[in-house]
Amino acid sequence: MKVLIIGGAGMIGRKLAERLATDGALDGKAISSLTLYDVVEGAVPPGAKMQVKLLTGDLPADGEARRMIADRPDVIFHLAAIVSGEAEQDFDKGYRINLDGTRNLLEAVRHAGHKPRFVFASSIAVFGAPFPNEIGDEFFNTPLTSYGTQKNICELLVSDYSRKGFVDGISIRLPTICVRPGKPNKAASGFFSNIMREPLAGQEAVLPVSETVTHWHASPRAAVGFMVHAATMDLDKVGPRRALTMPGRAVTVGEQIAALKRVAGDKVVARIRREPDPFIEKIVAGWPSRFAADRALALGFKPDASFEEIIRIHIEDELGGRVA
Repeated sequence: MKVLIIGGAGMIGRKLAERLATDGALDGKAISSLTLYDVVEGAVPPGAKMQVKLLTGDLPADGEARRMIADRPDVIFHLAAIVSGEAEQDFDKGYRINLDGTRNLLEAVRHAGHKPRFVFASSIAVFGAPFPNEIGDEFFNTPLTSYGTQKNICELLVSDYSRKGFVDGISIRLPTICVRPGKPNKAASGFFSNIMREPLAGQEAVLPVSETVTHWHASPRAAVGFMVHAATMDLDKVGPRRALTMPGRAVTVGEQIAALKRVAGDKVVARIRREPDPFIEKIVAGWPSRFAADRALALGFKPDASFEEIIRIHIEDELGGRVA
């Protein structure tokens, strides 16, 4: 089996590659080749026993998608995107990467004619206010950001290309991934991780919104589990609506901080500094906060047990089990 991860140098892409290298197989089939593609070169996962190719390039460029799928991968994970805050600030760049890149990729697969499993990383940003208290699977998509609009269009493309038999695709709407390792990025949602990650590492973090803000979260470990399950499940059970909201944990920022205190203590929580940011507050106000992801749960997708577990996963996976 040949696997391609687009966005293979990103956080989820790296962790997915590590999981696949460890497992050595998908759906009981040995992985013979793993290709990691991104704008910067990725890294060969530790212990990888299959052939690993590292490719770099500009996804929307002419001919790039055809080059990427030249060896006809059996499974494609499409994780690459311009994140929410940057897509909102740079309209042209967001549409070029998030929409044009995805369309070019689907077109390349269509003309190659081999119908791979296609797992697209979408987002809960496809939904827009006003929201009910809990968003169910029948709630309509009315995104209020450019990023959400781009993801919504791509979901429709994945469903249509699947309906026509060009790919066997599924879009999974990821919760906000928390706690993200590494450095802060330009995502408007980045502070949800920042106020956990930096204090746990002994550094100050800025909280730009009210503690009453509620949001939907999943750990990186859970996100990788979603990806693997989406790549191996029976999509006939999903039906023609090939987009699913992933299960997560809804907590307020205040509840995040309380969980951090229970796990790591007062000293760590004291490193959070309140500094309101109207730009971030406006974006976050248009986001959904709580879901009833019944379809995904019935289809076997598994969430984190609690927000405390999300914090402990970060401490275990990124900090060697120790807090600064």
